[in-house]
Amino acid sequence: MSAKHPIIAITGSSGAGTTTTTNAIRHIFRTLDVNAAVVSGDSFHRFTRPEMEIEIRKAQEQGRHISYFGPVANDFALLENLFTQYGDNGTGQTREYLHTFDEAVPYNQMPGTFTPWEDLPSDTDVLFYEGLHGGVKTDDIDVAKHVDLLVGMVPIVNLEWIQKIVRDTTDRGHSREAVMSSIVRSLDDYFQYITPQFSRTHVNFQRVPTVDTSNPFSAREIPTQDESFVVVRFRREMKNINFPYLLQMIDGAFMSRVNTLVVPGGKMGLAMELILTPLIEEILHRGQNHKTQLDWLQGK
Repeated sequence: MSAKHPIIAITGSSGAGTTTTTNAIRHIFRTLDVNAAVVSGDSFHRFTRPEMEIEIRKAQEQGRHISYFGPVANDFALLENLFTQYGDNGTGQTREYLHTFDEAVPYNQMPGTFTPWEDLPSDTDVLFYEGLHGGVKTDDIDVAKHVDLLVGMVPIVNLEWIQKIVRDTTDRGHSREAVMSSIVRSLDDYFQYITPQFSRTHVNFQRVPTVDTSNPFSAREIPTQDESFVVVRFRREMKNINFPYLLQMIDGAFMSRVNTLVVPGGKMGLAMELILTPLIEEILHRGQNHKTQLDWLQGK
C-alpha cells in the first residue's frame, strides 16, 4: 500500500458484474474530481485469443485444464510489479485486450489481440484496477498487499454462470457449448485463484437473485437488479462504516450480521456510492497529507 500513490481495485471473475461497480466508482471519481489511471486486468493475459486456443488444446492433449483464471494464462508477477511501481512513484505501463470487433476496429486489429504497451498518464491521484486478480496471492506473489481499497464483486455462482453464458454468446459470439466447456475447464483455477480473493477484500458486493437459477445452463435471461438482493460484507476490522446512516439512506436495507448489510438489488448503485465514497475520500486524504508532509520536509 502507498499513502502517496494509492491503488483501488475491483476484483471479480469474468461476467461477475464488475462493470456495475466500475461505473459507480468512476462516477465517484468525477464527483470528487479524481484523476485516475485506469488499468484492465485483461492487460495481463499472457496470450492472444488464437494463442490461448492453442494452449488449451495442448493442455487437453496432456490431460490438463487451463483457463483465464490461473497463472498459466495470466502474468501475476507483472501485475504485482505494476502495483509496486505505481505505489512507489505513480508510474507504470498498461495496454488493452480487445474483446470484440467494435473494440478492435479503431486500432486496425483483430479481436482477441492486445494494443501496444503505453505509459500511464502522469500525475494521477490513484490507480484504478478492474479485473480478475486484484486480490490474488500465491506462494510467489501477493498482489492484494499493494491495494488500499479492494472491492469484490461476487454474484452467487449460478448467477455468475448465467451472466457469463449470456454475455459470451450475445456480445462475444461464442457458442453456448463453448462457454459451458470453458466454465467446466475453469473450475480448478476458479477455486484456487478467484474464490480466495474474496476473503482479502475490504468490501464484497454479492448479488443474490430472488428467481429460480437452479439450472444456469438452460437460462436465457439474466435476472434483473430488481429481482435480486445485494449482500454487502465488510471486513470486520473496518470500524469507520456508518451503518445507521446507510440503513436510513437505503430504503429496504437491513443488517443480517454485525458486518453485513443487505440492500434491494435496485438500490445497488446507490449503496455502492454511499459506501465507497467516504472510503475513497479517506484514501485520497491520506495521500494528500502524505504529499504535504513530504513537500514540507523537502522545503517546497
